[in-house]
Amino acid sequence: MILLTPELRAQLIRNNVEAREADHIPVVKWFTPWANATWLVTEMEPDGRCFGLCDVGHGTPELGYVSVEELESIKGPWGLRIERDLHFRATRPLSEYTIAARAAQRIVDL
Repeated sequence: MILLTPELRAQLIRNNVEAREADHIPVVKWFTPWANATWLVTEMEPDGRCFGLCDVGHGTPELGYVSVEELESIKGPWGLRIERDLHFRATRPLSEYTIAARAAQRIVDL
């Protein structure tokens, strides 16, 4: 699966350029189908580093950076890969997802 379509990539870069300090609505959600890791991403640097809410499944979601290239290289059991949630539609800014995730100790849908 393609983690970033050209349209998603363009929106992430636009968010990065237009308002670095803005509380953006997440553009894309990635997850591991074999574990509890989830990423809600709002913006992307030109080098492919993405910023967002990162939860590697240990109960401590945090804001930070993740590399698209690194995520694409991960292989889980049976050759599974990180996937993009095709049904994810963010409705609130990242700050609200962060508050909810910290309370639930995992990223939750709002």
